[in-house]
Amino acid sequence: MELSRRTFAGLAVGTAVAAAVAGRAPARAETPVDDIPLAQTRARSVVLVHGLYADGSSWIDVVPHLQNAGLSVAVVQNPLTTLADAVAETRRVLALQPGPTVLAGHSWSGTLISEVGVDPAVSALVYIAARAPDAGEDFPALAKRYPTPPASAGVVVTPDGYAQLSEPAFLTDFAGFVPPERARALYAVQGRNRVTLPSERTTVAAWREKPSWYQVSAQDRTIDPDLERFLAHRMGAHTIELDTSHLSLITEPGRVAQLILAAAGVPGG
Repeated sequence: MELSRRTFAGLAVGTAVAAAVAGRAPARAETPVDDIPLAQTRARSVVLVHGLYADGSSWIDVVPHLQNAGLSVAVVQNPLTTLADAVAETRRVLALQPGPTVLAGHSWSGTLISEVGVDPAVSALVYIAARAPDAGEDFPALAKRYPTPPASAGVVVTPDGYAQLSEPAFLTDFAGFVPPERARALYAVQGRNRVTLPSERTTVAAWREKPSWYQVSAQDRTIDPDLERFLAHRMGAHTIELDTSHLSLITEPGRVAQLILAAAGVPGG
């Protein structure tokens, strides 16, 4: 069941000149989560998936908000090896949940939920500062139309072909706005991904048939904020923008949870 879509006013595709100043994206007026419409389908469950350079604990501050609203919540431990492996693990978790289910992905896992989200059990998709490729799209080529985000310079590849972020890049560019002690702990538990994973292509784009919600991080140094705005606009997502970093699910867990609750059709989040 498709909803009429809403995007915030003034979306611009391309990069603002001010984005070059100090390597930061221009802050925009934050969009009140309360202005985002609720899904017509009331969900019973939420499945959350983490992206690259993270593990399932990155969702730990969001989970209680969703549970307190009466939803069943499960977090996928993304293997970060191949898209097929990640799809299989996500489907395994999804099959255990009482439906309808909201599927939410952060960062690279926007790719994953775009592939898995066609499952009949999925009622809505939520993208948190995430990729959102079209079916078969070369996403790295799309991303090259925008400035290279600073975190990219900190990617360290092991001899056997796995990638992680250096500590300076993780703390400054990936976990910006996170308190230093917490950021260092997150660095210690970061996942290592196979270097070929970010270039893998989806076979479908679930956002073309499922209602979608998107959260843009205006100070993102891992995915260019204007690329996020473009993706949200292209999918016609119900969109909010927060003046925070890539790890909005940690810096703004309450508002991220509100957006997920809206996608679940739960009022008063």
